[in-house]
Amino acid sequence: MAYNRKNLLTKVVEIQEITLEHTRRGVNQEWIYFHLIFPQYRISKRTYYNYLGTAAKAELKRLNEQPKQGVLF
Repeated sequence: MAYNRKNLLTKVVEIQEITLEHTRRGVNQEWIYFHLIFPQYRISKRTYYNYLGTAAKAELKRLNEQPKQGVLF
């Protein structure tokens, strides 16, 4: 099975939504990482901050718009 970025980008979007939801309540990102993200996803703090800086929704949308298979001839 070929590797694609859809699963990774879906996970990044989930993490971004969790972070956005809790920062609106006034919780800082470090608390979110240690209490919500790390126990569930087991990613490092640096990876967490890299995920927050990724434009995952736009990239996922771009991947979904691409044709699934090229033309042979």
